[in-house]
Amino acid sequence: MALSLSKVQEAAPALVSLYKSAGVSLQKHGMSGQRVAVYLVLDYSGSMKPYYQDGSVQALADRVLGLSANLDDDGRVPVVFFSTDIDAETDIALADHQGRIDRIVAGLGHMGKTSYHLAMDAVIDHYLDSGATAPALVVFQTDGGPINKLAAERYLCKAAKLPIFWQFIGFGDPGSRQFEFLRKLDELDVPSKRPVDNAGFFHAGKDPRRVPDAELYDRIVAEFPTWLSAARAQAILR
Repeated sequence: MALSLSKVQEAAPALVSLYKSAGVSLQKHGMSGQRVAVYLVLDYSGSMKPYYQDGSVQALADRVLGLSANLDDDGRVPVVFFSTDIDAETDIALADHQGRIDRIVAGLGHMGKTSYHLAMDAVIDHYLDSGATAPALVVFQTDGGPINKLAAERYLCKAAKLPIFWQFIGFGDPGSRQFEFLRKLDELDVPSKRPVDNAGFFHAGKDPRRVPDAELYDRIVAEFPTWLSAARAQAILR
Protein backbone atom coordinates (compact mmCIF):
# COMPACT_ATOMS: atom_id res chain seq x y z
CA MET A 1 0.00 0.00 0.00
CA ALA A 2 1.78 3.12 1.25
CA LEU A 3 5.49 3.72 1.17
CA SER A 4 7.13 3.50 4.57
CA LEU A 5 8.50 6.58 6.30
CA SER A 6 12.01 5.18 5.99
CA LYS A 7 11.68 4.82 2.21
CA VAL A 8 10.44 8.41 1.89
CA GLN A 9 13.32 9.59 4.09
CA GLU A 10 15.76 7.77 1.84
CA ALA A 11 14.29 8.84 -1.52
CA ALA A 12 13.08 12.38 -0.74
CA PRO A 13 14.02 13.71 2.70
CA ALA A 14 12.67 17.16 1.81
CA LEU A 15 9.18 15.66 1.45
CA VAL A 16 9.00 13.86 4.80
CA SER A 17 6.94 16.61 6.46
CA LEU A 18 4.48 16.57 3.53
CA TYR A 19 4.23 12.78 3.75
CA LYS A 20 3.44 13.00 7.46
CA SER A 21 0.93 15.84 7.02
CA ALA A 22 -0.86 13.96 4.26
CA GLY A 23 -0.98 10.87 6.44
CA VAL A 24 -2.70 12.78 9.24
CA SER A 25 -5.32 14.11 6.81
CA LEU A 26 -5.98 10.68 5.33
CA GLN A 27 -6.42 9.20 8.80
CA LYS A 28 -8.82 12.00 9.71
CA HIS A 29 -10.95 11.20 6.66
CA GLY A 30 -10.93 7.45 7.23
CA MET A 31 -8.61 6.69 4.33
CA SER A 32 -5.68 5.07 6.11
CA GLY A 33 -4.75 1.87 4.30
CA GLN A 34 -6.75 2.76 1.21
CA ARG A 35 -4.86 2.15 -2.04
CA VAL A 36 -5.39 4.93 -4.59
CA ALA A 37 -3.80 5.74 -7.95
CA VAL A 38 -2.98 9.45 -7.78
CA TYR A 39 -2.74 11.63 -10.90
CA LEU A 40 -1.74 15.27 -11.35
CA VAL A 41 -3.07 17.45 -14.18
CA LEU A 42 -1.42 20.85 -14.67
CA ASP A 43 -2.70 23.85 -16.63
CA TYR A 44 -0.05 25.08 -19.07
CA SER A 45 -2.08 27.94 -20.55
CA GLY A 46 -0.48 31.37 -21.02
CA SER A 47 -2.01 32.89 -17.89
CA MET A 48 -0.29 30.22 -15.77
CA LYS A 49 3.21 31.55 -16.47
CA PRO A 50 3.57 33.42 -13.12
CA TYR A 51 2.66 30.27 -11.19
CA TYR A 52 5.41 28.30 -12.89
CA GLN A 53 7.90 31.10 -12.35
CA ASP A 54 7.20 31.59 -8.63
CA GLY A 55 7.32 27.88 -7.77
CA SER A 56 3.60 27.41 -7.08
CA VAL A 57 3.30 24.55 -9.55
CA GLN A 58 6.40 22.78 -8.21
CA ALA A 59 5.05 23.20 -4.67
CA LEU A 60 1.77 21.56 -5.67
CA ALA A 61 3.64 18.72 -7.36
CA ASP A 62 5.66 18.12 -4.19
CA ARG A 63 2.51 18.07 -2.09
CA VAL A 64 0.83 15.62 -4.43
CA LEU A 65 3.89 13.36 -4.22
CA GLY A 66 3.64 13.48 -0.43
CA LEU A 67 -0.01 12.45 -0.66
CA SER A 68 0.61 9.70 -3.21
CA ALA A 69 3.35 8.14 -1.06
CA ASN A 70 0.63 7.41 1.51
CA LEU A 71 -1.69 5.82 -1.05
CA ASP A 72 0.56 3.94 -3.46
CA ASP A 73 3.97 2.28 -3.28
CA ASP A 74 5.69 3.13 -6.58
CA GLY A 75 6.89 6.61 -5.56
CA ARG A 76 5.63 8.11 -8.83
CA VAL A 77 2.70 10.24 -9.98
CA PRO A 78 1.62 10.39 -13.64
CA VAL A 79 1.37 14.03 -14.79
CA VAL A 80 -0.49 15.59 -17.71
CA PHE A 81 0.34 19.13 -18.84
CA PHE A 82 -2.39 20.66 -20.97
CA SER A 83 -3.30 23.88 -22.75
CA THR A 84 -4.95 24.03 -26.19
CA ASP A 85 -3.74 20.45 -26.63
CA ILE A 86 -1.80 17.95 -24.50
CA ASP A 87 1.65 19.45 -23.94
CA ALA A 88 3.21 16.53 -22.08
CA GLU A 89 2.40 13.19 -20.46
CA THR A 90 5.14 12.20 -18.05
CA ASP A 91 5.60 11.56 -14.33
CA ILE A 92 7.16 12.97 -11.21
CA ALA A 93 9.03 10.79 -8.72
CA LEU A 94 10.12 11.07 -5.11
CA ALA A 95 13.75 10.44 -6.00
CA ASP A 96 13.86 13.21 -8.62
CA HIS A 97 11.30 15.74 -7.44
CA GLN A 98 13.46 18.83 -6.89
CA GLY A 99 13.17 21.16 -9.87
CA ARG A 100 11.34 18.49 -11.84
CA ILE A 101 8.57 20.84 -13.03
CA ASP A 102 11.08 23.36 -14.41
CA ARG A 103 12.91 20.58 -16.25
CA ILE A 104 9.71 19.36 -17.87
CA VAL A 105 8.52 22.84 -18.80
CA ALA A 106 11.91 23.67 -20.34
CA GLY A 107 11.14 21.13 -23.03
CA LEU A 108 7.61 22.33 -23.77
CA GLY A 109 6.52 24.76 -26.44
CA HIS A 110 4.05 27.65 -26.57
CA MET A 111 1.64 28.08 -23.66
CA GLY A 112 -1.80 27.90 -25.25
CA LYS A 113 -5.44 28.08 -24.17
CA THR A 114 -7.38 25.74 -21.86
CA SER A 115 -8.90 22.42 -22.99
CA TYR A 116 -10.03 20.42 -19.96
CA HIS A 117 -11.54 17.57 -21.96
CA LEU A 118 -8.27 16.66 -23.69
CA ALA A 119 -6.51 16.37 -20.33
CA MET A 120 -9.38 14.31 -18.94
CA ASP A 121 -9.22 12.02 -21.96
CA ALA A 122 -5.48 11.53 -21.45
CA VAL A 123 -5.99 10.56 -17.79
CA ILE A 124 -8.83 8.17 -18.63
CA ASP A 125 -6.72 6.47 -21.31
CA HIS A 126 -3.74 6.15 -18.95
CA TYR A 127 -5.89 4.73 -16.17
CA LEU A 128 -7.60 2.17 -18.41
CA ASP A 129 -4.36 1.18 -20.12
CA SER A 130 -2.60 0.73 -16.77
CA GLY A 131 -4.91 -2.08 -15.76
CA ALA A 132 -5.27 -0.52 -12.30
CA THR A 133 -7.83 -2.02 -9.95
CA ALA A 134 -7.52 0.70 -7.31
CA PRO A 135 -9.65 3.85 -7.59
CA ALA A 136 -8.02 6.99 -8.97
CA LEU A 137 -7.79 10.47 -7.46
CA VAL A 138 -7.00 13.14 -10.05
CA VAL A 139 -5.69 16.46 -8.72
CA PHE A 140 -6.64 18.76 -11.60
CA GLN A 141 -5.13 22.26 -11.35
CA THR A 142 -6.25 25.21 -13.46
CA ASP A 143 -6.47 29.01 -13.29
CA GLY A 144 -9.57 29.42 -15.47
CA GLY A 145 -12.50 27.95 -17.35
CA PRO A 146 -12.17 25.77 -20.46
CA ILE A 147 -12.52 26.91 -24.07
CA ASN A 148 -15.02 24.09 -24.67
CA LYS A 149 -17.38 23.86 -21.71
CA LEU A 150 -19.73 21.37 -23.34
CA ALA A 151 -16.93 18.89 -24.02
CA ALA A 152 -15.59 19.21 -20.47
CA GLU A 153 -19.01 18.53 -18.96
CA ARG A 154 -19.57 15.60 -21.30
CA TYR A 155 -16.24 14.02 -20.37
CA LEU A 156 -16.88 14.43 -16.65
CA CYS A 157 -20.28 12.78 -16.94
CA LYS A 158 -18.86 9.98 -19.10
CA ALA A 159 -16.04 9.44 -16.61
CA ALA A 160 -18.55 9.10 -13.75
CA LYS A 161 -18.98 5.46 -14.82
CA LEU A 162 -15.29 4.85 -14.07
CA PRO A 163 -13.58 4.59 -10.65
CA ILE A 164 -11.99 8.04 -11.08
CA PHE A 165 -12.57 11.08 -8.85
CA TRP A 166 -11.63 14.55 -10.11
CA GLN A 167 -10.52 17.13 -7.55
CA PHE A 168 -10.25 20.50 -9.29
CA ILE A 169 -8.06 23.19 -7.71
CA GLY A 170 -8.28 26.81 -8.83
CA PHE A 171 -5.25 29.09 -8.79
CA GLY A 172 -6.07 32.82 -8.82
CA ASP A 173 -8.70 35.24 -7.59
CA PRO A 174 -11.49 33.25 -5.87
CA GLY A 175 -13.95 35.95 -7.01
CA SER A 176 -13.09 35.56 -10.69
CA ARG A 177 -15.93 34.53 -13.00
CA GLN A 178 -13.40 32.18 -14.63
CA PHE A 179 -14.33 29.63 -11.97
CA GLU A 180 -18.12 29.68 -12.47
CA PHE A 181 -17.92 26.67 -14.76
CA LEU A 182 -15.97 24.64 -12.19
CA ARG A 183 -18.63 25.41 -9.61
CA LYS A 184 -21.17 24.11 -12.10
CA LEU A 185 -19.20 20.92 -12.68
CA ASP A 186 -18.94 20.39 -8.93
CA GLU A 187 -22.72 20.62 -8.60
CA LEU A 188 -23.93 18.66 -11.67
CA ASP A 189 -27.07 16.76 -10.78
CA VAL A 190 -27.06 13.12 -9.70
CA PRO A 191 -28.46 10.92 -11.20
CA SER A 192 -29.88 12.86 -14.16
CA LYS A 193 -26.45 14.02 -15.35
CA ARG A 194 -24.13 11.39 -13.84
CA PRO A 195 -24.58 8.27 -11.70
CA VAL A 196 -22.42 9.59 -8.83
CA ASP A 197 -20.86 12.91 -7.80
CA ASN A 198 -17.36 12.33 -9.17
CA ALA A 199 -15.84 15.80 -8.78
CA GLY A 200 -14.94 18.45 -6.23
CA PHE A 201 -13.63 22.01 -6.54
CA PHE A 202 -11.91 24.53 -4.29
CA HIS A 203 -9.80 27.67 -4.66
CA ALA A 204 -6.20 27.80 -3.54
CA GLY A 205 -6.12 31.59 -3.97
CA LYS A 206 -3.72 34.00 -5.63
CA ASP A 207 -0.70 32.54 -3.80
CA PRO A 208 -1.35 28.80 -3.48
CA ARG A 209 1.95 28.25 -1.67
CA ARG A 210 0.49 30.04 1.36
CA VAL A 211 -2.25 27.46 1.88
CA PRO A 212 -1.07 25.36 4.85
CA ASP A 213 -0.20 21.76 3.98
CA ALA A 214 -2.78 20.31 6.36
CA GLU A 215 -5.53 22.50 4.91
CA LEU A 216 -4.62 21.65 1.33
CA TYR A 217 -4.64 17.92 2.03
CA ASP A 218 -7.95 18.14 3.88
CA ARG A 219 -9.51 19.89 0.91
CA ILE A 220 -8.04 17.50 -1.66
CA VAL A 221 -9.40 14.38 0.07
CA ALA A 222 -12.55 15.76 1.75
CA GLU A 223 -15.07 14.47 -0.82
CA PHE A 224 -13.19 11.32 -1.81
CA PRO A 225 -14.58 8.99 0.90
CA THR A 226 -18.19 9.96 0.04
CA TRP A 227 -17.48 9.26 -3.61
CA LEU A 228 -15.88 5.91 -2.70
CA SER A 229 -19.04 4.81 -0.90
CA ALA A 230 -21.27 5.95 -3.77
CA ALA A 231 -19.04 4.29 -6.37
CA ARG A 232 -19.16 1.00 -4.49
CA ALA A 233 -22.94 1.24 -4.09
CA GLN A 234 -23.29 1.75 -7.85
CA ALA A 235 -20.82 -1.09 -8.62
CA ILE A 236 -18.51 1.40 -10.32
CA LEU A 237 -15.84 0.26 -7.90
CA ARG A 238 -15.59 -3.25 -6.54
